[in-house]
Amino acid sequence: MKAYRFTILLILSITLGSVCGVVWGKETQWMKPFGDIFLNLMFTVVVPLVFFSISSAVASIENGKRLGKIMASMLTVFVITGVIASLIMIAGVIVFPPAKGLVLEMKAPENAESFSVSQQIVNALTVSDFSMLLSKKNMLALIVFSVLTGWAVSHTKEKGKAFGEFLKSGNEIFLQIIHYIMYYAPVGLFAYFAFLVGDLGPQLLGSMARAMALFYPLSVLYFFIAFSIYAFWAGGKNGFNRFWKYILPPSLVALATGSSMATIPSNLDAADKIGTPKDISELVIPIGATIHMEGSCLSAILKIAVLFGIFGKDFADPYTILTATGVAILSGTVMSGIPGGGFIGEILIVSLFGFPPEALPVITAIGTLVDPTATMVNAIGDNVAGMMVARIVEGKNWMEKPLNG
Repeated sequence: MKAYRFTILLILSITLGSVCGVVWGKETQWMKPFGDIFLNLMFTVVVPLVFFSISSAVASIENGKRLGKIMASMLTVFVITGVIASLIMIAGVIVFPPAKGLVLEMKAPENAESFSVSQQIVNALTVSDFSMLLSKKNMLALIVFSVLTGWAVSHTKEKGKAFGEFLKSGNEIFLQIIHYIMYYAPVGLFAYFAFLVGDLGPQLLGSMARAMALFYPLSVLYFFIAFSIYAFWAGGKNGFNRFWKYILPPSLVALATGSSMATIPSNLDAADKIGTPKDISELVIPIGATIHMEGSCLSAILKIAVLFGIFGKDFADPYTILTATGVAILSGTVMSGIPGGGFIGEILIVSLFGFPPEALPVITAIGTLVDPTATMVNAIGDNVAGMMVARIVEGKNWMEKPLNG
């Protein structure tokens, strides 16, 4: 019970907050600042944590071949799990069309500007000034810089040893800060859920109810069934047991905050307890929080299916299914790492399938409603992906090694 005591406390906080949201509705607005404090604390620590965790992990890998194997395995796992998530939602929207009976008055969006994908990619991977790396808006650029820093430390050997120790020490310090912040988590999660349920409740019961009735159960089933299969494949019965023993706290953080970035600290802590090698988890989880989005793949397919239903198009056509899968992977794995990538992904959906600009607010509304659950799938998918990468890199008996010290 000691291992689950804090998890039970978080669940009780969320349950009580949800009840308050149902009972008080919009009156829960006053609670939002208490939730914002928790979210702001998590966002404040995430930039230095990502830098120290990735750079120290890369610096500790003296074998360049191992680093290459980790990165290649990571990208393979990211793409395969994204395809699986997309195909599951495709089956769901074919069996249970989410737009059936949906009638919406569409207005032209205010922010539907043209964009250059190439320039967005440049902006995502690089920044023009060092100070811009110190912002969560430029996470991919920070990741690239962190990898380069760790690589430089590794290759300078003795001359870079002192700086390598500094990186390791910084990583431990910021992980300890996370433990302090988590003491406030029950209050923050209570307040956030009270606000979320009170604010979004009317929309969930209104015009989008059918789409949400498909997304929420399917994403929750994916969370429990697919992740259980992935964890079992990664580490057998021991992997399954450890995963579910330690994964609930980061799951609840992701669900409450709606942010994969804010979940990185608790996700890394869970991975450490599960026993995922640090040089793997400290690469896969921060990078995955930026470019690995199974929940976003699920929601992208739902958005496309809703638009097809509204405009009377056939979604079950094989070419449409193939295209939709590609768009879901692109928006969930590539566009998610670009600043404003969620909105760009929605523009991509509208433009690629030839829908009018007025369709954009519809899928933006869907994105808002599915965000908490989708984020939970996104974030925890990074954790189990780290376990799968460990299985590929270190062999099927990797969990028999001693836990991280």
